[in-house]
Amino acid sequence: MSAKGDRGDMRGRGTSQNSGQAEKQGRAADVPRRRRNRFGQTYTGPTYGALDLGTNNCRLLVARPTACGFKVVDAFSRIVRLGEGLSQSKCLSEAAMVRTIEALKVCTEKLARRNVKRSRLIATQACRVAHNGQEFIDRVYTETGLRIEVIDQETEARLAVAGSASLIEPDSKRALIFDIGGGSSELMWLSRTPNDCNIEHWVSLPVGVVTLAEQFDGRDVPLKKFNAMKDVLKPHLHEFASKIGFDESLVAHDGHMLGTSGTVTTLAGICMGLQKYDRNKVDGCWLTDTSIQQVTDHLMEMNYQDRVASPCIGPERADLVMAGCAILNSIIEKWPCSRVRVADRGLREGILTSLMESDGHKHAAPRPGNAHYAELDKKHPSDQSNKTQENPTNDR
Repeated sequence: MSAKGDRGDMRGRGTSQNSGQAEKQGRAADVPRRRRNRFGQTYTGPTYGALDLGTNNCRLLVARPTACGFKVVDAFSRIVRLGEGLSQSKCLSEAAMVRTIEALKVCTEKLARRNVKRSRLIATQACRVAHNGQEFIDRVYTETGLRIEVIDQETEARLAVAGSASLIEPDSKRALIFDIGGGSSELMWLSRTPNDCNIEHWVSLPVGVVTLAEQFDGRDVPLKKFNAMKDVLKPHLHEFASKIGFDESLVAHDGHMLGTSGTVTTLAGICMGLQKYDRNKVDGCWLTDTSIQQVTDHLMEMNYQDRVASPCIGPERADLVMAGCAILNSIIEKWPCSRVRVADRGLREGILTSLMESDGHKHAAPRPGNAHYAELDKKHPSDQSNKTQENPTNDR
């Protein structure tokens, strides 16, 4: 299976939600916007949109292709907790649906204002498993005009790779990409050639930060409970290791790990002692296994209110971060790896890359990020500031 993303029939998606606005704006709304880049060249092509509605977060990216990738012209991210209580009730709650629809109305406005003509709007685990998932999708269309597609697990895995594979080191022969979500976690085992990456095996684990935090109460996580969280992962990871025939260190196979999730971006921010989350510093950086363990130990020493006050965690993720650490540590313990590259990019970038490539933009891949190591800051910022900048890759 190629790592270039799912290229199904995407044309026409995202146009219906703009039709009412376009009628109000007149015929000019159908004319592509002309924008000049820094070289004075005029861009008259379409503007692209990608929406990822997950168990925990609602996120939108709006971008235009460039010679070396794409330029983001608008973005939106809001924690909505669509899957709150889903693991117990098997249904999306009314409160969660209302919160989510309010966020999606903001996305509708942004798509219309940016005159987006090519888009793909997806929903993942929460809408896949909820008994009233399709009912909610229909309600979203009625109230917002957005046609959201509930994608399957394989498509989710492909898009995650398409959005982050540019961060795999060129000389690596293997890579294990993991995407720790809110309701599920995806692992992709890749082989690399000089010209391409190929997904040899993938798995979607029915465990995410929201489901795990709800099962164990993520507000108070002593060591015994943390280990119990990891025990939930062990049989799933063992099964995947048997499937790929690989149960040893990645280093011995000239490979490394690549994490795309709010868990790894949060840990990187804490490791660097950031006073507020900064994507430019986090995306593409490296975490060592030692620094991951040190930050995890530090978080274990913090109580819930300390995590709320941490600039890179905040109140919206304070009850989820320990569940994310349990999943991350379980993966590293199963496949020992001295370094993990951090990707503040994922499904949305995969969607944009796939859409643009299908339109003939051959270099529509995000630029590689920073190649520095996130060194542990001994003066952790957890008690220094209560102001948080929303993490754009909060777990889905």
